[in-house]
Amino acid sequence: MTEQSVGGLSLTEVTHALDVVTGALNALRDEATACEPLETALQRVAHTAVTALPEADAASVTRLVDGVPDTVATTDAAVAAIDERQYAAGRGPCLQAAHTREPVRAVVGRHREEWHEFTAAAEAAGIHAYLSVPVLLDDRAHHSELIGSLNVYSYRTEAFDPFDEQLVRLLTTAASAAIANALRWQRAHDQVLQLQNALRSRADIDQAKGVLMAIHGISSDQAFERLAKISQRTNTKVHEVARNFMRNFTAPSS
Repeated sequence: MTEQSVGGLSLTEVTHALDVVTGALNALRDEATACEPLETALQRVAHTAVTALPEADAASVTRLVDGVPDTVATTDAAVAAIDERQYAAGRGPCLQAAHTREPVRAVVGRHREEWHEFTAAAEAAGIHAYLSVPVLLDDRAHHSELIGSLNVYSYRTEAFDPFDEQLVRLLTTAASAAIANALRWQRAHDQVLQLQNALRSRADIDQAKGVLMAIHGISSDQAFERLAKISQRTNTKVHEVARNFMRNFTAPSS
């Protein structure tokens, strides 16, 4: 009896591939924490992709912030230039996957005219097949937040088929919980830093105001007005004016 096939793969091969992906996803889940930077979570996603796809030789993650792409994770620095060339040119499979929110599979040599910069960089690195899948984060309102794209590279032209595409889509969907945790942590961390900076700035201003009030016998509002005028005249933030004032005030006289 002939074994059935799925997408050109035997059921045995499909089962093995799914087992590998399941194992990789379990490892990703077990390693995930509620307090890690987003880049750390995305780095693990990239490594998981290479583990899950036998024909994958490297992977990277492109993150879009306000529409600006950046490679925030890679398993091999040697292939990072491929994505960088796409960013500089404003075109290529990883950008297309992110902007259309649809996977893009590419045999490098077939896209020389469409994506010249990508093709040149990929061939220079020995890459002949490329798979890019959007990384989307679904919230409770069913609105997908675009994080960027997961990009997978292979040295073999025949690498990556529709089955691999579905596996990577499954990977990015399953990894969304780890990414969501990391994104929440990153935002909370950024807010804490902003608050700390605001408190330090306030302390600098209050200290400078106190010195001005004591020296000139003026009110708190009048002291702040003096700092604000210097700020406007020098195009310097008020807290920096206050910090410079206190630094000069406390400096030993020569």
